[in-house]
Amino acid sequence: MENFVLIGVFVLLGMLFRRLEAFPKDSAQTLNMFALYVSLPALILLKVPQIVLSREILTAAVVPWGLLLLSVTAVLGAARLWRWERGTVGVLLLVVPLGNTSFLGVPMVQAFFGAGGLPYLIIYDQLGTLLIMVSYGSLILALYGKDGGSVNLVAMVRKMLFFPPTIALMAGLVARSWPYPEKLAQGLQNVALTLVPVVMTAIGLQMRLRLPRRVFGPLAFGLAVKLLAAPLSALLVCRLAGLGGMVVDVSVLEAAMPPMVTAGALAVVAGMEADLAVAMIGIGIILSFGTLPAIYFLTRLAP
Repeated sequence: MENFVLIGVFVLLGMLFRRLEAFPKDSAQTLNMFALYVSLPALILLKVPQIVLSREILTAAVVPWGLLLLSVTAVLGAARLWRWERGTVGVLLLVVPLGNTSFLGVPMVQAFFGAGGLPYLIIYDQLGTLLIMVSYGSLILALYGKDGGSVNLVAMVRKMLFFPPTIALMAGLVARSWPYPEKLAQGLQNVALTLVPVVMTAIGLQMRLRLPRRVFGPLAFGLAVKLLAAPLSALLVCRLAGLGGMVVDVSVLEAAMPPMVTAGALAVVAGMEADLAVAMIGIGIILSFGTLPAIYFLTRLAP
């Protein structure tokens, strides 16, 4: 519980810092880049060698792809029913399937499951969210962006291979047979500890509430699917399939993460419905502080 409270403290600090002139306007972006290039790779390098490859761990890799299919079907069905504009549909197709499974996922998984849940998070994030972002996400940006229409497969593959967490993942897999020297392991641990305060402060810096009336319907639908329908569907399917354990619980919690900040930013840059993209991120993060604990307790109650 104290870890969850600490997360809220850093978010509030970020919201406070946003009001202080001493902090430049690009402070959140700087913190995000530090987390992406330093803190998260250090965590991945530290935890990947601890992953025990087994059939059950495949659950963490398969769940996000199954939820991608669910999200796309739900969004396209709703778009046809309510006749949403193209920019609105593009935003929802991008941000509903893609959750904040690393930056917000790490502190939340640590808060609810401890360090033992992080290897499953890494599998979910790297083999699920990351691959979906660079493949499916690039496709949606190409098709629904203002300059859309073509897909650059070479650029997609290059982006994935040279993404810092991907490099850390590959290096960690290679290092599985050679235990880290004690000083190196301690150094990685110290750097990885910066992830939670840096990321949660950055999230606080980015929180903005903009709610034009025209986005109410798509916003409510998108967040209902992302924060509730997706994780509950994952939990139901896993339980019906007889799957359980921490790998399932972590995967369900990861499925409940609010929309990815990066996906929302890319939607804005691509010329989609900017107000909806910003609202999905900001409102999603705020609501997740209530929905994530609820989903976690449901995983505890479900047989």
